[in-house]
Amino acid sequence: MRSARPKVLHPLGGRPLLAHVLDTARALAPTRIFAVYGHGGQQVPDAFADQPDVTWVEQSEQLGTGHAVAQALPTIPEGDTVLVLYGDVPLITAETLHRLLEAANGNGLALLTARLDDPSGYGRIVRDGQGRAVRIVEQKDASALERDISEVNTGILAAPAGPLRAWLERLDTDNAQGEYYLTDVIAMAVADRLPVATAHPYYSTGETLGVNDKAQLAKLERMFQHREAEALMGQGVTVMDPARIEVRGRVQAGRDVCLDVGVVLEGDVRLGDGVYVGPNCVLRDVVIGAGTQILPMSVLEAAECGTDCRIGPFARIRPGTRLAAAAHVGNFVEIKNSQVGEGSKVNHLSYVGDSELGRRVNIGAGTITCNYDGANKHRTVIGDDVFVGSDTQLVAPVTVGAGATIGAGSTVTKDAPAGELTLSRAKQLSLSGWKRPTKDKPR
Repeated sequence: MRSARPKVLHPLGGRPLLAHVLDTARALAPTRIFAVYGHGGQQVPDAFADQPDVTWVEQSEQLGTGHAVAQALPTIPEGDTVLVLYGDVPLITAETLHRLLEAANGNGLALLTARLDDPSGYGRIVRDGQGRAVRIVEQKDASALERDISEVNTGILAAPAGPLRAWLERLDTDNAQGEYYLTDVIAMAVADRLPVATAHPYYSTGETLGVNDKAQLAKLERMFQHREAEALMGQGVTVMDPARIEVRGRVQAGRDVCLDVGVVLEGDVRLGDGVYVGPNCVLRDVVIGAGTQILPMSVLEAAECGTDCRIGPFARIRPGTRLAAAAHVGNFVEIKNSQVGEGSKVNHLSYVGDSELGRRVNIGAGTITCNYDGANKHRTVIGDDVFVGSDTQLVAPVTVGAGATIGAGSTVTKDAPAGELTLSRAKQLSLSGWKRPTKDKPR
């Protein structure tokens, strides 16, 4: 990967490759999950420190796939079935793995295989005259005839723990790479007359693709996003262009939701019925009420929006913000850590931070809540039915009473009483005879 970051921590859909594999493993309700990581790779278990259901096992020497699996076997009971997955194969599905486990049937070995137009780099499945899988030959050890085989080993297998342990103890490094190949256990199972079954991906061979460089990661990202777009459309969401959407988290969507091109959904996103998200919007960890429209180029993060709100275009809703029903946040407006009451409007070129706005408040263009004094943040409280004129600065802490009007161009440093007009302006003067300065003439 040419990166300081361990491969399995590179993101796919906004989450580490390994996170996808662990989630799929959990969907199978396993007794235990073991994750084998390489020497010096402590970044990997550290990244999943909040997931106590994973048992981490260090492979102190990199001696091959067979050696890696052996590290996890000592504490596994003889009669259990061991399912081997790979942290860099993130698109594998629970449906495919159920099919593989059914093929193993609790007493045999089962391989997940796939047929590829270009099998280069993969181990080939060698079958006997009756069509039974008898061994796997790696690319570097394959003959010219064996390299023409299109059926390949995905590396994913299921086997009973007892026989698997015995086979791994018999592995040797007599091969082109000088490693303990997990694939060699197939021939051992055949020799021991244990059934060897094969299964194929439930959806497509894309499930079994791994990541070894940034180009392959990008290819899998497109596959993942297509899968996510199809899942959303299956729920009834209108995705204007499935090739131009980015899902980097978990999305819950109601009926008649529409996602325009270039939308990015991150973290936990919940969209109510009839929500429209315009082009090139970013939504991260948000709850959006039914009927709300989010217009182009808007960014919302860690916020809640009520029903029938209108946001944007070019709006930014920052963490801690809650918009009540029918609130409007217009173009080039930023709201941070604030509550905006029902029917209130902040329509143009304004900043509202650390504030509480009541119902039916109208904030004029260019208004700023001055919430930071250089050391601490302070609150601005605005009552119901307040009208704030354009180009106003509300210097917190300050309270504007219900029904008050703030004249345009005011700097408000004291509480404004309810129901009254508050102004803060210098007296307007016009100086007769004043001349605008001109440039000196060149000499």
